[in-house]
Amino acid sequence: MTSRGKYETRLDPALWAYIESVNAWYPPEIIGLPIDKQRAVYDRMCRALHRGRPPGVRASDGLVAASGHGIPIRHYQLTGKAPGAMVVYFHGGGFILGNLDSHDDICAEISAGTGFDVVSVDYRLAPEHVHPAAFDDAMAAFAWAAVTSGLPLVLCGESAGGNLAAAVAQATRRHARTAVGQVLIYPGLGGDEGAGSYVEHAEAPLLSVADIAFYRDVRSAKRQSPDDPTFSPLRDRDFSGLPPTVIITAECDPLSSDGQTYRDRIVAAGGKAWWHEEPRLVHSFLRARTTVPAAAQAFARIIAAVAVLGKGEWPYL
Repeated sequence: MTSRGKYETRLDPALWAYIESVNAWYPPEIIGLPIDKQRAVYDRMCRALHRGRPPGVRASDGLVAASGHGIPIRHYQLTGKAPGAMVVYFHGGGFILGNLDSHDDICAEISAGTGFDVVSVDYRLAPEHVHPAAFDDAMAAFAWAAVTSGLPLVLCGESAGGNLAAAVAQATRRHARTAVGQVLIYPGLGGDEGAGSYVEHAEAPLLSVADIAFYRDVRSAKRQSPDDPTFSPLRDRDFSGLPPTVIITAECDPLSSDGQTYRDRIVAAGGKAWWHEEPRLVHSFLRARTTVPAAAQAFARIIAAVAVLGKGEWPYL
């Protein structure tokens, strides 16, 4: 049983049931095991929690050519509907976990909920490939989408994938083809770890500040600069020219303040950004979307955000 502390009554029983199920599959102490063992356990958990694809969504696998290697992708399409946009999706997993299968049902549901094409990107993972490998793959996948599809492009990512989506948005904002919007789901953007949610929720269920430090260290190359905006998007000095941005975070998550800070920086630079903190939810709530009503409502908000940004709309006033 997880030590619940101040979260005992703060989180509802359905969410606690989800947290305990995740910890049964992927216990917190697993962080001390070799990465390949962590991946094997994580992959088993993802298979067990997979909800299947909605009817009408078909998926096909392919490769994006990159320098010296191919980047696996999975392309989701809703049959019988002309897509209005393409979503380029980067999965979570702390830059060390995850693949095309781990977030397969989530991507399929985004396609079903929006009618858009979704391209999930299987970027290279640490520690075998430290920064900037994942960022380089994310950039290559976005460039591929920009060349091969005439559809409006929406960047989307959760957790580590939210970091990649934000970094790609910043690096491509002045390219010939840019994203029409980005949706970031509890992203880690390299914010101030001495303030806000990093302090208030340092020991939150499913993600602690110690976990964040572990993932950051595994991902880091030797002499990695924390001020590299491709590593920590909040360390950029210029937040102008970014696409309309929606950030959804969880209240009980040390990363939540990153969403607020990123919103504030974009707005201060004259851009459009909207941040919503989902009350009484925790990091990784996407996997709770079928059992926890608040997580289902949050996922519906995410799908709605992708849909409106893909259509070039901005209702967040």
